[in-house]
Amino acid sequence: MAGPRVGRPDRPTSVSRQSSRNGERIAMLGLRGAALLSIAITVGIVIALLGPALEFFRQVPVMDFLSGTRWAPRFSNPTYGVLPLVTGTAWTTVIALLLAIPFGLGAAVYLSEYAPTGVRKVLKPVLELLAGVPSVVYGYFALTFIAPDVLKGLLGIQVGTFSVLAAGIALGIMIIPTVASLSEDAMSAVPMALRQGSFALGANKMRTTLRVVFPAAISGIAASVILGLSRAVGETMIVALVAGTQARMVTGATQPGQTMTGFIAQTATGESTPGTIAFDSLYAVGLLLFVLTLIANIISIRLVRHFREAY
Repeated sequence: MAGPRVGRPDRPTSVSRQSSRNGERIAMLGLRGAALLSIAITVGIVIALLGPALEFFRQVPVMDFLSGTRWAPRFSNPTYGVLPLVTGTAWTTVIALLLAIPFGLGAAVYLSEYAPTGVRKVLKPVLELLAGVPSVVYGYFALTFIAPDVLKGLLGIQVGTFSVLAAGIALGIMIIPTVASLSEDAMSAVPMALRQGSFALGANKMRTTLRVVFPAAISGIAASVILGLSRAVGETMIVALVAGTQARMVTGATQPGQTMTGFIAQTATGESTPGTIAFDSLYAVGLLLFVLTLIANIISIRLVRHFREAY
């Protein structure tokens, strides 16, 4: 009587394994292509900015551009000191982060650690829906409600129609869903075994969240904050509508001021003639905005690597 067959596996098994390997190769090629495409797009953006920006810096010294305190590219006696645009951008971004980080992380902690499953299933889609609201809606919301009703009426803060404070608050409201949603995803991905170990040692819910879950999810939380920072720095419609169009050194939150993205939007749709130094200043500001965002990302990556805990 013949025993069990020993040797090569049946042909269908071999074919299925070969098909699986081919599928893995195709998936790897697709992922590699997506990574290379993102790098190519970034390089293309830099190349598109560098040409006109270098032409601009041939006529305006770099130090005059970076240290000047008067920005008037279309006046009869033009000056190109970018610090007024930088201060306007800094004020709106800092105000937005001061609002978005505590509220966004608070919402993430509640959804990840405290909310019942039914509540989480309702609140999470609503939160992500808020992230898709057009920025122009937030801009008109700031003009018609935040500035006149909240800042003036409720808080008694004397602000004009345009202010970096109202723009920063609108930016913060806009990026709260981004910070909250990504942070909640990172915290929910922390293994339950880590929480159970903390509870077994006698830690309560809040201590476990702060001492165990937060360090384990720090990479995702930092990524959410950096993405929110990038959105705040690069936002155009809110600051163009609410912050103001006058480039000035902003020394207080209640003052109006123009941001870098606001200037780019105004110049790109204005009467500046392509090829002129006023038009090339648009690319110089865009290149500076790109460099500042890159520096912020590099700093954040180093901080995350320094404070990250391995499990």
